[in-house]
Amino acid sequence: MKRYLPLIMTILLPLGAFGAKEGYKITFQANGNQDTMMLLCYYHANNRYITDTAFNNGKGRYVFEDKKKELKPGLYYITNSHDRTLDLVIYNDETRFTLTVDNANWRRTAEAKGSKENELFFSFNRMSDLLYQEMEEAQAELDSASFYHDFMPRQTKRIDSARMAFIEQHPKSMISRMMLATKDVDIPTHRPDGSPMEPRERFDWLMAHYFDNVPLDDNFIIRTPESVFYRRVMEYVDVHMNRMPPSMICPLLDSVIDRSEPAPEVFKWLVHTMTEKFLQSKIMVYDEVYVHLVKRYYETGKAFWMSPSGIDKEVERATKWERLLVGKVAPELILFDTLRRAHSLHHMPGEYTLLLFWSPTCGHCRDIIPAVYKVYEQYADSLQMSAFSILSEPDEHTTGKWKKFLTDHGIDHPRWVNLNGGEANVDWREVYDVQTTPQIYLIRNSDNTIAAKKLGAEILEMLCKDLMNKK
Repeated sequence: MKRYLPLIMTILLPLGAFGAKEGYKITFQANGNQDTMMLLCYYHANNRYITDTAFNNGKGRYVFEDKKKELKPGLYYITNSHDRTLDLVIYNDETRFTLTVDNANWRRTAEAKGSKENELFFSFNRMSDLLYQEMEEAQAELDSASFYHDFMPRQTKRIDSARMAFIEQHPKSMISRMMLATKDVDIPTHRPDGSPMEPRERFDWLMAHYFDNVPLDDNFIIRTPESVFYRRVMEYVDVHMNRMPPSMICPLLDSVIDRSEPAPEVFKWLVHTMTEKFLQSKIMVYDEVYVHLVKRYYETGKAFWMSPSGIDKEVERATKWERLLVGKVAPELILFDTLRRAHSLHHMPGEYTLLLFWSPTCGHCRDIIPAVYKVYEQYADSLQMSAFSILSEPDEHTTGKWKKFLTDHGIDHPRWVNLNGGEANVDWREVYDVQTTPQIYLIRNSDNTIAAKKLGAEILEMLCKDLMNKK
């Protein structure tokens, strides 16, 4: 039941937002091609977008042209209705050139005139294709053992060597920089003094140098295929940061994002994507990362793509979440039960209190609350746990359903208090930012701090088992 809106409706800036508006003219001559129309598209992180169309002049000639709009640097491609494609480069202000292909094989026959970047790119593609063709032919001719144990490793080294030779010969070309971005960094095994590095040292080195080969300070990197930039970023966060505490994640993210500031589009994408990712995270402590990112990049005015009102909303939500982080004191709540008796969250009996916001009209709640109650019943006595269960839709229509739901599911443990959310000492929706239901916290009664949040039945059971083991 996520109701959070994305931080912004789109993360793409209008074309022409950076650089001179020189316009462009790309002539594509596809000899023998009969397609009525061609599309000019570009890669962007894990997406692809159409930017222009061109029509056949009757002789296989297609002209993509706009005298005002700029094509921003990156890898583009021309495609037809049959999904045939030809990748091309926009870089170094080369936006007026001609590409010629034979319709039999676009990639292997591609020639460029007026663009050194594309001349280099097509030349490299032809060389690379020959090496891969040799591999295909060898696979057809050789037995499996000879191919996989002898020829393939040798040929793979040749391909890698050819790629690295090209990068060394043309280090400033966009294609070289793009290919280098896909190369993993070489993790050292020894310290400068010659002594061996511990596994933890090697991991720390990797996290600090993971993006050494990636030009985060150049906008072109955002307009590359998914495998070049997007997957590398996601691997860094989803794999290498997995199970890291926020205290480690925040400085690492800051380091990566700050390196991208000279490239506004990359910076924008990283800030937006990481903030949204941790906003939506189901890991309870990762709220802290979201709060940190908003405070560092939005509250300070660095989110140049957002309106003042949009920034204010993000900062307001982050400020609320900051008060609700694990380890913070849970805001006091005083509400009435079905018999009009007042109950205080800060004065619940026992060692722990389960704080719940839910409604029987919420489908997700109808599944989760009985399951949570079953876990609660199992551990309530041994952990001396109470429950502060709040009806989140306290209108006349829902109240009757709420009481029936409690009866039908036997939710009647003596320390499980059912409270009508219609009257309270504070606006609990505002204080606890209840935008979705159910929301479930575990409060430590000794100091009224939040011990856990974003709980479901499975996580609650794991948490209770862990608390039992520590008793």
